[in-house]
Amino acid sequence: MKPLAALITADLAAAADPGTAVGMQRYMKTTMPFLGVRAPAAQRIVREAVRTAGATGWEDLLREATHLWDAATHREHWYAAQQLTGYGSCSGRLEFLDLYERMVIDGAWWDIVDNCHRRFGRLLRTHPDRLDPLLRSWALDPNHWKRRTAIIAQLSSKSATDVGLLEAAILPNMSETDFFLRKGIGWALREYAKTDAEWVRNFVGDHSGELSGLSQREALKHLQLR
Repeated sequence: MKPLAALITADLAAAADPGTAVGMQRYMKTTMPFLGVRAPAAQRIVREAVRTAGATGWEDLLREATHLWDAATHREHWYAAQQLTGYGSCSGRLEFLDLYERMVIDGAWWDIVDNCHRRFGRLLRTHPDRLDPLLRSWALDPNHWKRRTAIIAQLSSKSATDVGLLEAAILPNMSETDFFLRKGIGWALREYAKTDAEWVRNFVGDHSGELSGLSQREALKHLQLR
């Protein structure tokens, strides 16, 4: 039987549609090409390959996801690698941290980076002593995709959100002109507003002269200032 990564690669290649690939790459604005396998079909291919290979333990999934990431020639390979890390046995395991960091650095675009936020959020909740200082340092990193990751890492944390860490990620980046940082700040605040609207109103009010218009609009999108 083929190893999982090889099986996924072969099945994605068999489903490739060059005509669709052109449009996908144009939409995503990447230099990395696409095979032309749309997301529902690609995700199904990965799920079926996992069932066929019987690889559901985190060690197997980490190894095969790393192989897919390393050998990727098309963006669907990266998407498949990320999907493998989403299985329950992988959740909150520090062994995946190096691969997640590579996804942020190598991926360097919103489709890959944003898909990591749940992974970092789970790691933060499971291993705060390791992730808290890491994300605080990433908030100041020259790499803007690391900064965006620090900002959006708690998108799904709801009442478990560490507002001190959220502030530490946002404050150094409020003056940045990068669209993805400004959008990320607004996104993070908008999501936390679903848990604590008053905190977000106060934060935006206290920093209205520093936050970009985009960040403020996104943060208050579903709120009304009183």
